[in-house]
Amino acid sequence: MIRPMQHTDTPDVLTLLHWMDGAPEREVFAPDARDPHELRMEVEDSRCYVTDGPDGVDAYCGISPFRDGMILEGPVGHDPARMKNLIERAVKDAEGLPVYAFCSRDNTLVRDALEAAGLNPMHSTAFYSAPISALQHARPLPPGYTFSDSLGFTEYRDLYRAAEDAWADRLEWTPEEYDAHFRHGDVKLVALRREGRPVGFAELELCPEESRADLTYLAVHPAERGRGYSRALVAQAARVAGQDPTVKTLRARAHDHMHSARALYTKLGLNQCRSIVTYMKEAEEEA
Repeated sequence: MIRPMQHTDTPDVLTLLHWMDGAPEREVFAPDARDPHELRMEVEDSRCYVTDGPDGVDAYCGISPFRDGMILEGPVGHDPARMKNLIERAVKDAEGLPVYAFCSRDNTLVRDALEAAGLNPMHSTAFYSAPISALQHARPLPPGYTFSDSLGFTEYRDLYRAAEDAWADRLEWTPEEYDAHFRHGDVKLVALRREGRPVGFAELELCPEESRADLTYLAVHPAERGRGYSRALVAQAARVAGQDPTVKTLRARAHDHMHSARALYTKLGLNQCRSIVTYMKEAEEEA
């Protein structure tokens, strides 16, 4: 029987989350908390459901707001049929809005349950990783090229638009939202300029608690591509990340249609470490 998650279920849900953590192929988008109090705080804004087995809760699924719709947290469990039922129950709470889900490419149990519940795969995202020290070296830039740690709001937006990225929501940022984003101490910007004009940039998010920096975005203006600037930006980003002595690894990501980025990361010596599939159930049209 499916029922709402209660505070007394927290230990059992934590056990499921730790079980998921035990193998990469079990990964799904799920609560980050691994402490009872933190988990209760994290899920209080979500609608969470569980099913009971002989020894307590044996499956979990939640749903919470995300972009233009809702996102599934899970499902986490052992039985595809129970997980399918949990997904269908959680999707009801979306009330016709789009529903997104993320899981490991190798998580066939969850993928089968998602597809049985009417969600369809959109794309996959590959993650690449390498030691910071292995990425910090690159050929010197030609005269007239310099790095900087900032871009003006209009410069950023124009270069972002020219790069034709899928994160269209950033084009809707206000100057205040832009400033707030880059005021975060763990967010770093590396801009490449030619004679003062920006031609590319890289964005970093430092995760010192995991000894890692994420290369969250890499952009080079289409007119400037094919000249080695992406390699130079990655090297400079690695040097910036390496200024934090706790950061040892750089991680990058690329969707399946980003063939050039995937080839670049492989050529630079980053190794693919995981692959995540994005699923979506489209919004229901009103009758």
